[in-house]
Amino acid sequence: MDLLEVHHLSKSFGGRLVLDDIGFNVGSGQFFTLVGPSGCGKTTLLRLLGGFSEPDGGEVLFDGKSLQGVPPEHRPMHTVFQSYALFPHMTVAANIAFPLRMQKLPRHEIDGRLGGLIENVRLQGFERYYPHELSGGQRQRVAIARALAARPRLLLLDEPLSALDAALQTQMLHELIALQQQLGVAFIYVTHDQTHALALSQRIAVMHEGHIVQLDTPEAIYRAPATTFVAGFIGSCNLLDATVAESNAARLRVRIAGVGERDMPAGQALAIGSRGTVAIRPEEIRLRPRGASPGDDTSAPMLEGAVVDRLYQGDVTLYTVELASGHRLQTMVANAGPVTDGQFTQGDRVELDWPGNAGVFLSR
Repeated sequence: MDLLEVHHLSKSFGGRLVLDDIGFNVGSGQFFTLVGPSGCGKTTLLRLLGGFSEPDGGEVLFDGKSLQGVPPEHRPMHTVFQSYALFPHMTVAANIAFPLRMQKLPRHEIDGRLGGLIENVRLQGFERYYPHELSGGQRQRVAIARALAARPRLLLLDEPLSALDAALQTQMLHELIALQQQLGVAFIYVTHDQTHALALSQRIAVMHEGHIVQLDTPEAIYRAPATTFVAGFIGSCNLLDATVAESNAARLRVRIAGVGERDMPAGQALAIGSRGTVAIRPEEIRLRPRGASPGDDTSAPMLEGAVVDRLYQGDVTLYTVELASGHRLQTMVANAGPVTDGQFTQGDRVELDWPGNAGVFLSR
């Protein structure tokens, strides 16, 4: 039995359907992420799970028992809000111990749990500090420790990294993973940041306009997006209009606008003339100077174009290449050598290709 089961949840506000027939399961100790753009319904869903709002339809089960009508303070889960919601007049120790005092636990038990929680989130020496004296990352750790004080089996986290700078976000990503694995508590993590979702999660539910449009592992969602929305939202992706030219269960040949005919992996036989979208990741496209030796897969003709933009990202550079047809493709090149080795500049004439096992065809 899964720890949490969500069945057919729906929610409307002012006649507008915000969540429509939401369903998923979360296993014990699992890191599960809800990801989607602002306004897709993910925070509303988290509030329904936490008991801060009631659904219009459907149910939430915990260990097989319905949570309908159970208030937040009596649910076997706790929420870490985006603002952290710390008490400004309380010290770190007092903030963390607050839910234990509300349970009227004996002082010796509170002190025992408090020491372990402070150690778990690496805040030794900060017990007497107040929230305004802490960094953003430290305040987040206080909020997590307070949420863990009552020993919940599930932690709900609502955009907990959004207020932090980029360097601190990276640090806290590692700390969240380590803490979750150390404690074995199931996490449901809400974010609009697809890089966080890919880095943290064991399973991801991608949300769009009140629906879960794909639920799978990070690898499956990245490599085999189910829709053009998922392909474009999760990571960078080239989305190209295409028509099926030949098809059977083993082979798919498509006619791509501005590119020509290309072979692709075939998941199933499709009707000739079916229209759709080819989604291909920038790192799957090979870039070389005009006239360079072709790669191992030369079954398709090289595409000629010119570099119109480049975005240096440290370990990789993202190039935008305009083809003779006027269509543009993005390709990613690793910066493995010296600073200028293998790099291209704006205006360079180049050639592109990709292997026959790259990309995915998404039917309309």
